[in-house]
Amino acid sequence: QVQVVESGGGLVQPGGSLRLSCAVSGNTFSLFHLGWYRQAPGMQRELAAFIYSNRITAYGDSVKGRFTISRDNDKNMMYLEMNNLKSDDTAVYYCNAQLGEKNFWGQGTQVTVSS
Repeated sequence: QVQVVESGGGLVQPGGSLRLSCAVSGNTFSLFHLGWYRQAPGMQRELAAFIYSNRITAYGDSVKGRFTISRDNDKNMMYLEMNNLKSDDTAVYYCNAQLGEKNFWGQGTQVTVSS
């Protein structure tokens, strides 16, 4: 079965930057739509960034202009570059891979923005 593993979370100061990575197993990676979702304690899960199989991207309003999503189909990797981080960005970030009606989720990685 498809396995999804996130990495790169940690503690960063406001205004700083962080890069998250997501590894997705399988030989059909290029066909997957991929996304980063985040959830803070007591809050609903929200979409941060999305990249379709054709490489078109979309971003949540709260991260537009600060986050960049990308993918490397040769390495089965997807990334989220986060810049100018704010305290409101503190959350568990989850990687999602979608193919048709199937969805595969990672275990999540904690991002904490604090001074």
